[in-house]
Amino acid sequence: MSLDGKVAIVTGSGRGLGLAYAQELARRGASVIVNDVDQTIADAAVASIADAGGTAIAVVAPVGPTETATQIVDAAFQHFGRLDILVTNAGVLRDTVLWKMSDDDFDTVIGVHLRGTFTCVREAAIRMREQGEGGRIICIGSPTGQRGNFGQTNYAAAKAGIVGMVRTWALELKRAGITANAVIPVAATAMTATVPYFAAAVEADEKGEAMPAFFRHDLGFGTSDDVAGIIAYLASDAAGDVTGQAIGVGGDRLQLWSHPEPVVTAYHDGGWDAGAIEAEFAATIGPSLQSVGEKLPPLPDDLQRPAPGH
Repeated sequence: MSLDGKVAIVTGSGRGLGLAYAQELARRGASVIVNDVDQTIADAAVASIADAGGTAIAVVAPVGPTETATQIVDAAFQHFGRLDILVTNAGVLRDTVLWKMSDDDFDTVIGVHLRGTFTCVREAAIRMREQGEGGRIICIGSPTGQRGNFGQTNYAAAKAGIVGMVRTWALELKRAGITANAVIPVAATAMTATVPYFAAAVEADEKGEAMPAFFRHDLGFGTSDDVAGIIAYLASDAAGDVTGQAIGVGGDRLQLWSHPEPVVTAYHDGGWDAGAIEAEFAATIGPSLQSVGEKLPPLPDDLQRPAPGH
């Protein structure tokens, strides 16, 4: 699966999942624009790609403002003469429960994840349409955006919004030959490293050992490199007919998330006033009420670790 001659932007690619995406695209032959807010981290990412025989440059700027989107896309054309692939990965976390979440907590996460995805995709789409050779838009979602998660009002809103935008962009960009898809990754990150439930998996990864099969298979939880393959596939010519999808990947698992669809439909002559709903809701709708949040199975005894401080 060659990406020779292609040019890719990966936002938030100085480390973690974004770095894995950038390295994989470069390994497949793409020239990559690395983006981060830290010059040292961005330079190290570029060096890692160059050391492996790839080509990359860095653009150091915070994702969110239109000016940053323009700067990053301009860099692709100034250095490599074109743009074929955009991966919007940049993000921040400001986790806290609803009643403690400040305006700044909310606005910061929405600004980077949701607005940043919008501004970067808008700029890339304009230039890709002018270029006239199609393109690939790959936006990073999250299980939190699909299912919800305690303490992540801002993040859930942003990630759910990203998937909604992707479905719309798939419609709007189809005629131009530009695909738009969302990837829902599940992988060891700085966030999961602090969660006792994932301790055995994180310990194995840090030692360079394979994660236990329970994590990789049962949970679909793996390394950043496990996610990079779907990014390369969606960026390639092989995925030219795949658009408007939300695709989950992690460990040994690949998933296709459904679009929201009605699970029950009921009718009542004359319409549904409150009394009719009260009389019929429990029997008609109640059995099909949907769950919220991720449901993690109990850890096997041999994989349990004590909580920090115990």
